[in-house]
Amino acid sequence: MTSRDRVGKIDLRTFESFLMPRLGVTSDRVRIGPRTGIDAAVFDVGDRSVVIAEDPIFPAVGLPLETFGWFTIHIGASDVAVLGVRPELATYSLLMPPGTPEEDFEVIVESIHRAAVELDITIVGGHTGYYPVLTVPIIGGITVMGIAAPEEVVSPAGARPGDAVLMTKGPAIEAVGLLATLYEDELRQAHGDSVTEAALARCRQITVVEDALMAAQTGAVTAMHDATEGGVLGGLWEMAEAAGVGMEIDAAAMLWPEDVEALCATLSIDPLAAIAEGTLLLTVPEADVAAVIGALAGKGIPCTQIGRVIPEAGHRVITRRDGTVEELAVPGEDPFWPAFFAGVEKLQEGA
Repeated sequence: MTSRDRVGKIDLRTFESFLMPRLGVTSDRVRIGPRTGIDAAVFDVGDRSVVIAEDPIFPAVGLPLETFGWFTIHIGASDVAVLGVRPELATYSLLMPPGTPEEDFEVIVESIHRAAVELDITIVGGHTGYYPVLTVPIIGGITVMGIAAPEEVVSPAGARPGDAVLMTKGPAIEAVGLLATLYEDELRQAHGDSVTEAALARCRQITVVEDALMAAQTGAVTAMHDATEGGVLGGLWEMAEAAGVGMEIDAAAMLWPEDVEALCATLSIDPLAAIAEGTLLLTVPEADVAAVIGALAGKGIPCTQIGRVIPEAGHRVITRRDGTVEELAVPGEDPFWPAFFAGVEKLQEGA
């Protein structure tokens, strides 16, 4: 496979063997740096810890630019919130092709502003400009920061043997929301209007800011992770890898929303392997499971216990709903991408 064949994040081998040895100078201020399964970095300034995360954001075919702006803030803020810290500051680079309509520029900036106000985030800088190498507007990077006392930071590597593993909302939240816009007609024909509308509404669930901050307020959470590329399977493996522990997961104990199952069945994709931004994975002591699930329920966020953390790092398994047992692993390819590109091609052919 050449680099031109790849879509999404680089593979784990390249990350560990090539990128990790090339991180500039070391600093004793850094408490949490780049690692597998880590959503944000943490460094100390005096007696405070700064949590910082960065993501690129791309417009999704079929979605309005207002949603693109909403994604920009929420996706960046989610990576800070999973460390238990409230996102406070942000910068972003908005890069556009020449000829971008002034109205589109204004809609993007306004929607980013409104989403920042919604989350009480201050935008403190960035970059905005027009560049001929682009064909659509993109966010070259959204950087979000939060500041807290060191003891308030939830370590992303904090899962401990004996902890319960919890999951909010269900799998494939992002995949369902984005693909529903590309396959709306097929979904309506196969499953009806109510299921289709529920799938389309998932686009506004592609965030874990409220999930993570509410869970952190209980004081019981040992680790949190946003299930992004590679879905729930990849996210669980990354949590286990970061902490050096094992996991036993039961897929039957997960939430399985009707629209998620319908969309994934229509497109023949594995919902557990598909990109799931908006699905929060977290570990808590067994004694605190009810309190954390109850706190999330109070905010209207469904959550269930899906497994447990075990000491044996070499034992990471998931029992599928049909009873088969598989090793937890990052999927070789996120099934979202082939379905996404096929959907885009379908739209272009019908235009």
